[in-house]
Amino acid sequence: MRTRSLLTLTAAVAALTLSAVGPASAADTVLTTGSPAGDAVAAEAQVTAGLAAGTTATLYSSATGTTGITCTTSQFTATVDSNPTAPGTASETLTGHTFSNCTSNNVGVLGVTSVTVNNLAYTTSVASDGSVTVTPGSAGPIQTTVVLRTLLGSVTCVYQATNGSLAGTSSNTDNSIQFTNQQFSRTSGSSLCPSSGYWTAKYGPVTSGGAAVYVN
Repeated sequence: MRTRSLLTLTAAVAALTLSAVGPASAADTVLTTGSPAGDAVAAEAQVTAGLAAGTTATLYSSATGTTGITCTTSQFTATVDSNPTAPGTASETLTGHTFSNCTSNNVGVLGVTSVTVNNLAYTTSVASDGSVTVTPGSAGPIQTTVVLRTLLGSVTCVYQATNGSLAGTSSNTDNSIQFTNQQFSRTSGSSLCPSSGYWTAKYGPVTSGGAAVYVN
């Protein structure tokens, strides 16, 4: 009986030891897939999302107005650089950000030829409290070039993030990231383009490897 008890105790201690030295629980990391207690998102994994269903991306000339550019298609792609233990801040490199199917209701504008995000890649941080921050990379400031068809011909306008960075909020309810009224200033181009632009967009679901991403 004593030998059996010792064997049982030894097995229990071994199991606890293996658990202690094994990988941290997936729920311990800032980014997980499938659920908050799901698998940790690995470094170098790709994270992507398009616009949330039923939403558009807008660049309006004022924070409260409805005049400007509306895009029905937009998508971002990022690579995870680090995914530390929660609470903490995960870091990503934003490598792609596109806009298409865009229209404008600005006076004198006949259509939108293109909306192009410049100076990629950007650095993105995702904190446990849900805050998302996009900052410039080594290529230059956060910048977007807009080409419009107007009554006077084609015009090109360049906008840069007024505050130098962009701030968003993630939500585990629908695995989304919301950007609201992020201000851009026209740095060059025709006066047919507004001097300021306020960008709003909601992306979701954010996925990695086909599974929804959660922030912990």
